[in-house]
Amino acid sequence: MAEKVLDKFIRYAKIDTQSDPKSPTIPSTQKQFDLAHLLVKELKDMGIKDVELTEECYVYATIPSNIEGGDELPAIGFVCHMDTSPDFNATGVNPQIIENYQGGDIQLGASDEYIREIDNPNLKKCIGHTIITTDGSTLLSSDDKSGVSAIMKMAEILMSDDTIKHGPVKIGFTPDEEIGRGADKFDIERFGCEYAYTIDGGLPGEINKETFSADSAFVTVTGNEIHPGEAKDRMVNSIRVISEIIAKLPKDMAPETTEGYQPYIHPHEVDARVGKSTLHLLFRDFKTEGLTVQKEIVENIISEVQSNYPKAKIELEVTKSYRNMYDVLMQNPKGLDLLYKAAKKAGTNPEWEPIRGGTDGSRLTELGLPTPNIYTGGQNFHSNKEWLSLDFLEKTIETMINLVELWGQEGK
Repeated sequence: MAEKVLDKFIRYAKIDTQSDPKSPTIPSTQKQFDLAHLLVKELKDMGIKDVELTEECYVYATIPSNIEGGDELPAIGFVCHMDTSPDFNATGVNPQIIENYQGGDIQLGASDEYIREIDNPNLKKCIGHTIITTDGSTLLSSDDKSGVSAIMKMAEILMSDDTIKHGPVKIGFTPDEEIGRGADKFDIERFGCEYAYTIDGGLPGEINKETFSADSAFVTVTGNEIHPGEAKDRMVNSIRVISEIIAKLPKDMAPETTEGYQPYIHPHEVDARVGKSTLHLLFRDFKTEGLTVQKEIVENIISEVQSNYPKAKIELEVTKSYRNMYDVLMQNPKGLDLLYKAAKKAGTNPEWEPIRGGTDGSRLTELGLPTPNIYTGGQNFHSNKEWLSLDFLEKTIETMINLVELWGQEGK
């Protein structure tokens, strides 16, 4: 009998695949191979012969066309990431299943943590649904084990139901997306697609052709560490310097004060000691040129703070992360049109929503593979209050099946 997508999700969610931004290796953590090896086995068990796992922990697979002459149709792909966020504990995930949710707050296991209905208005859309949460001690890893589960269930359906007519369908699983490296070693030529879709979004109906453009900024302050008892006129406390820089960041350009298309500068991580402190800032703007404005804002703040601490050494380094995929996708709108049709056919009342974040699709689109994003039904990613609607995840699978059929009919 076909396995339920819930069983797949629970199995994958329990595997710790947390990535590590401080690791120089690819993948950043070897434990991501634990899931990759399992997926390879399961894909082969379905009868898929063209399955590959690379030494960098990328999984590629091909479901052949079942249409006469289907090899001449354009291949489409589905991509998602196997790693989970390093922002919260991901070890010992113990999913909690609430069947027939009828509203109200959700207690996370036996903990004092709750998913509050007042803070989660989308729960009202889930009355009667099966809701999956954590027990409060970990994140759920719905980002992106829900995407993994949807792709694996789609593959199972396509391999077992020959009435669903389709061209070649490619599958790709990536490591390290959560630390911005998911597309670094993605082999687009090996993948062999004209068009792809990431499965890495929110609620059904929210389809995405726009993401932030993003840079990372690293502010390093070098001070002078002296015993506090002998510090007069000698100590230069880098913690005070880095704190002033953070305090001067524009409060109306922060994640907690912005929405929609508004940009932000986000102090993401601080490593602070008296002698040396490092601040990691996230620059985000839907207009790529806005990143230059954000850099100038930080440069001006640094200049102002430097005048207050002339003995401190303050350095700024900005690195490119990813770019808004909108312009490239609009040059090839066929895949967008078919996604809209597929989502509408699934009854999700689709709307194009900007992603206040990024996906592997941002990088893949920039590298030449147009890759918009599809919903999964998850919410509150990167936290122990993460939750997933199983009913909405099933809508994701329905949308994907609709897509492969539409590409088989209209893809030429």
